[in-house]
Amino acid sequence: MQQAAFGAGCFWGVQFEFDRLKGIEKTIVGYMGGNTKNPSYEEVCTDKTGHAETVYIEYDEQIISFEELLDIFWTIHNPTQKNKQGPDVGSQYRSVIFYYTEEQKMLAMKSKDQLNASVKFKKPIATEIVSASYFYPAEEYHQEYFKKHGITGCHL
Repeated sequence: MQQAAFGAGCFWGVQFEFDRLKGIEKTIVGYMGGNTKNPSYEEVCTDKTGHAETVYIEYDEQIISFEELLDIFWTIHNPTQKNKQGPDVGSQYRSVIFYYTEEQKMLAMKSKDQLNASVKFKKPIATEIVSASYFYPAEEYHQEYFKKHGITGCHL
């Protein structure tokens, strides 16, 4: 299994979208990219820990490629907004690709550059591309939130 991690606003909808893909073996919502050890949701929401709401993914690269994950990532949120997605505001909602390998970094940068060169968005892509750091799973009530509550979509 390969690993990937993405921040694209509220992690509930992001997890839901990735869970629908063939080849995704596991998703976990949580926090990455900050400076507080084992932060709680309440701490992350203060916008002081530096963490992004993140979906950690394990996937079978024989079924789905990292490039395909990137294609989905770009379509499920607005990557031109720095610290905002829909009504959610703060750095915890930033658009970010956390890479685990140099190949992922290169593919993410290439994909971002291609999207910037396209006419899809009028503003430049604000998505950060940074090395994966320690991932802290969110509290259990956040895991598979849409599935648990029968929700099939959100404002994304």
